[in-house]
Amino acid sequence: MLTETIPDTNAHLHSTFASRYVRAPVPRFKMPDKSMPKDAAYQVIHDELMLDGNPRLNLASFVTTWMEPECDKLMMASINKNYVDMDEYPVTTELQNRCVNMIAHLFHAPVGDEETAVGVGTVGSSEAIMLAGLAFKRKWQHKRKLEGKPCDNPNIVTGANVQVCWEKFARYFEVELKEVKLQEGYYIMDIEKAVELVDENTICVAAILGSTLTGEFEDVKLLNDLLMKKNEETGWDTPIHVDAASGGFIAPFLYPDLEWDFRLPLVKSINVSGHKYGLVYAGVGWVVWRNKEDLPDDLLFHINYLGSDQPTFTLNFSKGSSQIIAQYYQFLRLGFEGYKNIIENCMENTRVLKEGIENTGRFDIVSKDVGVPLVAFTLKDSSKHTVFEISENLRRFGWILPAYTMPADAQHIAVLRAVIREDFSHGLAKRLVSNIEQVLKEMESLPSRLTAIKAVADDGGAKHHHKKSERETQEEIFRYWKRLVDRKRAGVC
Repeated sequence: MLTETIPDTNAHLHSTFASRYVRAPVPRFKMPDKSMPKDAAYQVIHDELMLDGNPRLNLASFVTTWMEPECDKLMMASINKNYVDMDEYPVTTELQNRCVNMIAHLFHAPVGDEETAVGVGTVGSSEAIMLAGLAFKRKWQHKRKLEGKPCDNPNIVTGANVQVCWEKFARYFEVELKEVKLQEGYYIMDIEKAVELVDENTICVAAILGSTLTGEFEDVKLLNDLLMKKNEETGWDTPIHVDAASGGFIAPFLYPDLEWDFRLPLVKSINVSGHKYGLVYAGVGWVVWRNKEDLPDDLLFHINYLGSDQPTFTLNFSKGSSQIIAQYYQFLRLGFEGYKNIIENCMENTRVLKEGIENTGRFDIVSKDVGVPLVAFTLKDSSKHTVFEISENLRRFGWILPAYTMPADAQHIAVLRAVIREDFSHGLAKRLVSNIEQVLKEMESLPSRLTAIKAVADDGGAKHHHKKSERETQEEIFRYWKRLVDRKRAGVC
């Protein structure tokens, strides 16, 4: 008896892998003409996502990759709530306000115990920095207009180690970015040089509490003191913004006596990432101001609900409520004690990893003990192999360990960086060191890829009748590897 294969119909699929959907090309540019069963759609997408890296082993990112199941439930229960619908979801708005108050008190804002702080939840520190920058620009413009002076050439002073969002702010909102260049062995903003760059058009100086490159804290206290002196001499009132995206949930728990926040009179606003060491999944940041006078009222929009005035100041409109609720859960669940314990664990595991890397005898540590829990390190000898090769080879063990060159004027320095998060254990630190040692041993048995690159570099120099120095050759080698890495990135933002 012959059997007949029945084509797929709209009936329920008993096995996705027995259907036509697993052998059909996945749509990439145009929406498909016909629908597919829900289990087939799920399986197709799920299988593609298997090729992503493991977030827990992604040591490139500061962003939280683990939360408790109870918090996951809260987030899923509120995933359909639009954060901006304040009259429909007044409790969610109240939870955001509670978070702002808690953060403001953590940063020693001059507000009373029952007084409402000035701040807002954002999508991340990038939006928070945009909002803070706009407030500084607008306040500076108001002052200049009252004095009858031009207000069309504002600038902001930062170190070259700032995150790219500062460059975006400067370009998007037409503010000149005056960067203090780095130097070998000193990878944060030189405070004295920064103050020298300040002029009457400077809307603020941005200090970084936890550099992305090395995790170091910049000396905000010194910046405040030198800037106060310059303000007294010139009659200016140049303020400070602290970008505490990474370090804002580190310093209060580990270094309570460190003066970097609103205890310093020139610090007018601070941003912090809830999705970093605030221990919430990606998508939440915070910005708080010293007081109401530091946030110009003409930047606010007022919404009246439940008989009270609710000011709003955001660049985004619709967004989910889940991360705001998750942040309040963490504050409630952990408290000061819980955060302190977690950050101390992170620092201890950072120490274990750092010692293991030092014991290989092959690396110099460029990160510092005081700062964000991370280890940044560079090869002592890059004549045969580079940190880029090590990063590439560690991928096969599942590790995502970024290699990058420093900004100007330290471009010839290339480093590896491992960010230690809550879910990175002592055992994983030992395993990573073991894998690094294995990669180093394997690389030593292979011919150097740099020989060919160096030959090309030397040949190019000969053509231009210029013999390149060792440093110039090294910089060209690093640029080659950087181009190689850049080509592997997807063409999306």
